[in-house]
Amino acid sequence: MAIDSSEIRLEINNLEETEIWIDNALLKITEDDTKLKNKIEDLRKQAKGKYNEELETKEKLYNITHKNLKKYTESKPQPYFGRIDFREYKRNVETFYIGKFGLGDITTGEEKVIDWRSPIADLYYSGAIGESYYKAPVGVINGELNLKRKFLIQNGRLKNAFDDTVNEVILKSSDDKENILTDKFLQINLEKNVSSKLKDVVATIQREQNDIIRSEKNIALIVQGSAGSGKTTVALHRLAYLLYKYKDKLSSKEILVVGPNKLFLDYISEVLPDLGINNIKQTTFDDISHKMLELKGKIITKDKKLSHILEDAPDKDLKFILDSSKLKGSIFYKDIIDEYVKFIEIKDSEIEDIKVEEYVLFDKDEIKRLYNRDLSNLSINNRKDEIKRYLRLKINNKIKSILDKIDFYYEYMIARVKKSMNDSIERREKLIKLYDERDTKKSQINNDSKLNFENYFNEWKQIKTDKMYLDLFNENNTFNNIITKHIDYNLACYIKKILNYNYENGLIDSDDLAAMLYLKFKIEGIPKNYKYKHIVIDEAQDYSLFQIYVLNYMVSNSSITMVGDIGQGIYYYKGINNWRNLIEQVFKIRSSYIELTQSYRSTVEIMKFSNKVLKKQDVNLTPAKSVLRHGDNVTIKSYKTNREFCENVNLILEKVHKINRRSVAIIGKTYSECRKIREYLKKYTSTEWKLIKETDKNFKFDRVIIPSYMTKGLEFDCTIIYNCNEKNYDNSELDKKILYVVLTRALHLEYIFFQGNMSKILMD
Repeated sequence: MAIDSSEIRLEINNLEETEIWIDNALLKITEDDTKLKNKIEDLRKQAKGKYNEELETKEKLYNITHKNLKKYTESKPQPYFGRIDFREYKRNVETFYIGKFGLGDITTGEEKVIDWRSPIADLYYSGAIGESYYKAPVGVINGELNLKRKFLIQNGRLKNAFDDTVNEVILKSSDDKENILTDKFLQINLEKNVSSKLKDVVATIQREQNDIIRSEKNIALIVQGSAGSGKTTVALHRLAYLLYKYKDKLSSKEILVVGPNKLFLDYISEVLPDLGINNIKQTTFDDISHKMLELKGKIITKDKKLSHILEDAPDKDLKFILDSSKLKGSIFYKDIIDEYVKFIEIKDSEIEDIKVEEYVLFDKDEIKRLYNRDLSNLSINNRKDEIKRYLRLKINNKIKSILDKIDFYYEYMIARVKKSMNDSIERREKLIKLYDERDTKKSQINNDSKLNFENYFNEWKQIKTDKMYLDLFNENNTFNNIITKHIDYNLACYIKKILNYNYENGLIDSDDLAAMLYLKFKIEGIPKNYKYKHIVIDEAQDYSLFQIYVLNYMVSNSSITMVGDIGQGIYYYKGINNWRNLIEQVFKIRSSYIELTQSYRSTVEIMKFSNKVLKKQDVNLTPAKSVLRHGDNVTIKSYKTNREFCENVNLILEKVHKINRRSVAIIGKTYSECRKIREYLKKYTSTEWKLIKETDKNFKFDRVIIPSYMTKGLEFDCTIIYNCNEKNYDNSELDKKILYVVLTRALHLEYIFFQGNMSKILMD
């Protein structure tokens, strides 16, 4: 509900006062920033490359000051977006303004603007008018929430303000049973055009999204989110929240974001910096695997394989391709690797005593006990390092024990000589010989013990895993006794053939990466710079159980946020078709499952149409509910020639520009089809279109031609789906999922073209 003019006047005054306060703060911070910068330059000249304690202190201080300068500068056009009035129990009502960044007076400690992640800001997102509470570090704070106000501020000017008069922004209408959007503030924000980059949504986070963002850290959080539910944005805002809440225990360098492809990572690349978060690694599973495994070959990505399946895979190979992907992504395949590791352990534990001459320094049974039992939780190579470290702590005592035995033996021999011989030159010579012999032997034992100890561990070499995965299939012993024991012989032979072909041609199938990484972790351990305290996995339904198991191996306490949509699982043959399987086989009890069914992306008309396709899938999902933002009906149109199709595209572009929309995507099913579309458009139109390739890293074009499987996570003002006929999109489960993905990309306008007979998936 918009507020009255008198309240608007008060809020305008407060905004002006806040901006003056920020200007004054900026003057002080800028002055301090400049002084520190100049001081650092002077200290660097004096230090001449040498360590200087004062320089180090000033640089740390400058980093803090400069970060503050950036924060206050960025806040000035919109210092805050919300206000709450809260009366804590037995205290007076207090007013809090909430913004993207917390702004406070450094000298007095007074907070002018509260950070959106602070405990009390939870009331803005999830608090109910009336009796309410929030959770603070000291415990639950009870009280009364009197006001929730939202501000539309642009370039430092207050455009409008709205009060929440109800506690739910989405209400049910009694007459038509449709969703009605009562939150005018949210509606204004949803009506905006698509940007080339995903943006932060701190001002419009909804209650169910807020609950996810503020969930506990040390658990696997699985979010099943309908198309357009904001699951990606929520996952990224959750990182900003975790870094705020656990600032003393968690740093941005200890967080990893795993996305489906580089184009998607570029699309989301500005969200975290907009929230003041930098240095978080954002990568794909393929890329991080490539680096950890130090591979030199080229990876056959999941998109490349899907394209092959859709376009040109021979029928005789298709079953093998699908079965092999399914197998390699399963926890069953992880168990096969575990058996292989056990086989390696048995061979590797065929060891002898560590000896020096006839003396045993360390008994082989003790070493085997350490290797096979006491340290079995460590990787094989780390076990050896730990055994060596542990035994080295004991070696001096072991050597002393041997030297004592030598002393005892020679004392006995010397005593015999003394007792059996009278004093004479011969007796003295014999005793001298024994003393010399004893000292020489002790010296030799002392030196040889340490040398033999080092040689023993050098010979008990660290195992290299670079070709070990290949050896599993190529060595007869392991192929016959491990592989074919668990895998159908024909499938095993196919996998072996493809593995060797790829190796000889410098290729790596992305399906093999999980097994290769897991094998490396079990043998060599996880590299230190690849151990994380929290991981976000986006489009999680497209990862195999084995891939997620491996990622979970890299994080402490199963601290993972996964967001995805089973309905968009286009890699169904290897991905996740049921979240329950993931919970039971990977995380056990350390998980929490949440559904987001409210869609904020598309109009009611687009979501209704898309949900028809979702209902035809073999999944048990609640269809997405769209907020009441109406638009044109989805247009379905036949065409006879590609020239006719291009002429229609021109007309659509005119309409898009006329209503001040910008981004348009023509979606072809495959990349080869997209190339043809580009040629048609070049021939029959004068408009420039950008063809999106799998290798593209930047997403900055208003008019794109893009393959269906690359649209995951992206959104456009308008989408045009090319040739949705019964041949191109048959009634298969894969085509239902692909079509659902492409139908849910549009915010405002959607057009579907077909040549011949329309796909049955679209029919009622």
